[in-house]
Amino acid sequence: MVKDEDTAPFVSVIVSTYNQPEWLQKALWGFEQQLERNFEIIIADDGSTEETKNLIDDFKKKSSLRITHVWQEDHGFQKTKILNKAIKASKGEYLIFTDGDCIPRNDLVSTHLGLSRPGCFLSAGYFKLSMKISKQITKNDIETQRCFNAKWLLKHGLKKTFKLNKLTSYGLKEDILNTFTPTSATWDGNNASGWRKDILAVNGFDERMQYGGEDREMGERLMNFGIKPQQIRYSTVTLHLDHERGYVKKEMFVNNKAIRKVTKKEKRVWTDYGIVSKVKAAVD
Repeated sequence: MVKDEDTAPFVSVIVSTYNQPEWLQKALWGFEQQLERNFEIIIADDGSTEETKNLIDDFKKKSSLRITHVWQEDHGFQKTKILNKAIKASKGEYLIFTDGDCIPRNDLVSTHLGLSRPGCFLSAGYFKLSMKISKQITKNDIETQRCFNAKWLLKHGLKKTFKLNKLTSYGLKEDILNTFTPTSATWDGNNASGWRKDILAVNGFDERMQYGGEDREMGERLMNFGIKPQQIRYSTVTLHLDHERGYVKKEMFVNNKAIRKVTKKEKRVWTDYGIVSKVKAAVD
């Protein structure tokens, strides 16, 4: 991929992060291996320190990836706010969302693009790793893609479960598992995608929401708008690296649950607390 700042890419990948430069670097290594090359990356940074900025600046100098770093001050967990800022900064017609603690397999962008359909959003999969395995993964493991190999993971201490099918399903097996999985297709921020025009039509993420279902609430408004969720959790995955969540508080879940309850009950499509904020406009 050649950097061309004048040509707008068709796809924008929005990667959220907060003070996890080691994991973010592994995620960016993953994006360097993508089979599809025509995309940009918008890093949605919810208040990380200089260490993350330095990593991104250094990465941009060495990489062919087109990267934009969107940052806001740290005022607690405000992922929805930085995601909306990242959406505004993006140029693509199609938007893929993931997290900076997730390593994308090399087919992530191409699969989302290939399965995209008008009037739909895609709900893809992730595979959780232990801290031990998360630390063990090297740049070379990502470049060779062996860290996505089930045998390699088992050799490095992974316990064998049904979820390994996320890494070994292709073709007919993939289609069957996507169709019959008991998990509903929802908007999960670590691996989901949709059309820019649809996301703008529901006004993006609700900025009142903090940790706990904050991504899914936008997906629920998209569904109320008539956008159909498509299950592709066995079609492309990210490796979810382990980390602590010291920023999580019980009241976040209570508040988010209340907002989602209203969204479902009233079949809300629009939030007044999104990309275009009527609340801010009224104050101004």
